Amino acid sequence: MAHLPPLITDLALILICAGIMTFVFKLLKQPLVLGYIVAGFLASPYVGFTPSVIEVESIKIWAEIGVIFLLFSLGLEFSFKKLMGIGSTPIISATVSLMGMLLVGLLIGSLFGWTLMDCIYLGGGLAMSSTSIIVKSFDDLGVRKQRFTSIVFSVLILEDVIAIILMLLFSTMAASKQFQGAEMLMSILKLVFFLILWFVVGIYLIPTILQRIRRWISDEMLLIVSLSLCFGMVVFADHVGFSAAFGAFVMGSILAETLEAEKIEHLIQPIKDLFGAIFFVSVGMMIDPTVIAEHWLPILVITLAVIFARSSFSALGLILGGQSLQTSVMCGFSLAQVGEFAFILASLGVSLGAISPFLYPIIVSASVITTFFTPYMIRLSNPVSHWIEDRMPMHWKAWLERYATSFNTVNNENKWRVIVMDMLKVVGIYSVLCIAIWLVSANFLSPLLYRILPKTAACWIGVVITLACMSPFLRPIIMKRNYAKLFVELWSDNRLNRFPLLLLMLARTGVAVLFIVLVIRHYFNTSGTLLLGATAVLVVAIVFSRRLRKQQHVLEQNFIHNLSVKELMQQHVGEARPKYAGQLMSKEILLSDFQLPSLSSWAGKTLVDLNLGRRYGVHVVSVLRGERRINIPDPYMQLFPNDVLQVIGNEEQLTAFGEAIENELIDFGEVNLFDSEMNLQQLLITPDSVLLGKSVLTSGLRSEFRCMLVGVDRGGDVLIKPVPDLEFQEGDIIWVVGERSHVKQLIQMNK
Repeated sequence: MAHLPPLITDLALILICAGIMTFVFKLLKQPLVLGYIVAGFLASPYVGFTPSVIEVESIKIWAEIGVIFLLFSLGLEFSFKKLMGIGSTPIISATVSLMGMLLVGLLIGSLFGWTLMDCIYLGGGLAMSSTSIIVKSFDDLGVRKQRFTSIVFSVLILEDVIAIILMLLFSTMAASKQFQGAEMLMSILKLVFFLILWFVVGIYLIPTILQRIRRWISDEMLLIVSLSLCFGMVVFADHVGFSAAFGAFVMGSILAETLEAEKIEHLIQPIKDLFGAIFFVSVGMMIDPTVIAEHWLPILVITLAVIFARSSFSALGLILGGQSLQTSVMCGFSLAQVGEFAFILASLGVSLGAISPFLYPIIVSASVITTFFTPYMIRLSNPVSHWIEDRMPMHWKAWLERYATSFNTVNNENKWRVIVMDMLKVVGIYSVLCIAIWLVSANFLSPLLYRILPKTAACWIGVVITLACMSPFLRPIIMKRNYAKLFVELWSDNRLNRFPLLLLMLARTGVAVLFIVLVIRHYFNTSGTLLLGATAVLVVAIVFSRRLRKQQHVLEQNFIHNLSVKELMQQHVGEARPKYAGQLMSKEILLSDFQLPSLSSWAGKTLVDLNLGRRYGVHVVSVLRGERRINIPDPYMQLFPNDVLQVIGNEEQLTAFGEAIENELIDFGEVNLFDSEMNLQQLLITPDSVLLGKSVLTSGLRSEFRCMLVGVDRGGDVLIKPVPDLEFQEGDIIWVVGERSHVKQLIQMNK
């Protein structure tokens, strides 16, 4: 009998250890991630009294797949729209925390004589908190609904983005083994270019394709399509010089904007859990007890630095972002742990040979210790914030209050800044698309045309195809102005504004001219005069083309629709608040949701019958019924059990309405449950029966006796199907269904 391959026996050992440890850590009410790490430690070659894996390299490959799935799943939970509307406070906090922990990493590394790359990787890893650990701690402590948690989640979103950027920058530094300003700048520009390109193209194409095939696609097909997109982006990202994990994250974030995002996340959850467990087990396998024993002092110092320095830097950043001292301390204490991204960064550094091997188990050990302390840090945050406030000088308190008030005051934005930022955004996005088209044309289209066509024909066809593809994006570079009203105001306010405004317009036109010149010069070696003349003609044609204007509008509307459709669907089914809800709050009017209980006495009644406006002063603006949304419902519409009513009113009115909707329930003490039981009864039509000679329609079975006729037995093998004009005959046996009391009444009348 053939032996099993070592990979299968290793996998069996890993999963058995992981299964046992997850059960143990579940009983201990500790995060399962720690259980996986302990399971890996037990299955590692460093522990002699337990079975060990045979082929560690194969497990590392599985662990890399686990990282891909972890980042893909993280991307599915990410939202570009949320990131764009995240506000300045989390940005300030995340930046201060990153800079501070990088400095701490340099200080600790210098103290113990480590290399510069070790210090940088250490600082970057310590700046990343654990989303999964924080979410579990919030749930266990029952503070998930408190205000400070939303700020923590915003900071975590930014930390995920920062971690992705650090992965790319660290990869560049590891390749060169040193800092090179030009190379680092090119890496950043390359990152920005591909991020914009993937985001714009992905949001435009992928949701559109999924929407059109939605009626035909099954769960199995959706899973395969999602994984193919994920690994396709992984391969492409690796091909252009980025990490596989970065490609998985990008594709996940693109799919996160589709209507199928939640279903995809649900479908890949078991796969992510499996490979994620293997990854964290592989993390534990790299923990060498001898290294920990040798470096116990750095582990202790790093743990204390995370607990004290990380919480302090995060709190300081939030204070600088305009938050109160109490909120800042509670957020800072919640973020005081080393997250899973530190494992990924450290494993990346080890695989690239950029950091010393001993640093990996040190970071993992510090992560395990700080994870255990996370719930206690959250509990201590409130008492510590009160202790600091009680001992803080009064003038410091007054200064913090003034700073927070001034920071959060909404000021009118400078008109020039708004226009310049809008121009940079528009020109930047459309320029990335034009550069992508030019690269495809130069590297793929022109070699193909030169190979199959004469040179002159190939040049003309290449120019026409390239400029035709570019033209919908060249026009907005020249013409698009989202803030045309501000432009007119600045033009009219002061004559001195006109020259800078003209320069901005000329600069935008110059960018478009540059792209046209690049395309023409790539295919034709023409004179400067002829080149400028052809470019001028093309610019005029692009500006005044109605077809291009319409095409540009369609492209932009489709992109905006794809970007907003998930949010609109969430509002439609009641999972997200309508945008106007925030505007109502400024007028001290609120929008609240109330679900009609299944036993509500209001069920079956119309809005006119209930007269909610006169009784409670509230107005029902929408009724959510399953996935259907009924806006401005008809007054004569009946309400059903479990309907969700979206109601407008002030706080006092909504409170009274909420109490009423919970109290207006059917009282079973007033209902005779015995008489309301449904029964099936057979009745014989006798010569004296009141039903004899009557049809089903005129018998009054439904209207008078509230019973339903099931069938008529006239001696055949099957019951006669009841139809409205069927007349009852002597000797018929009718089968009726109804409540016990109604059937009893029918029997008495039929005698």
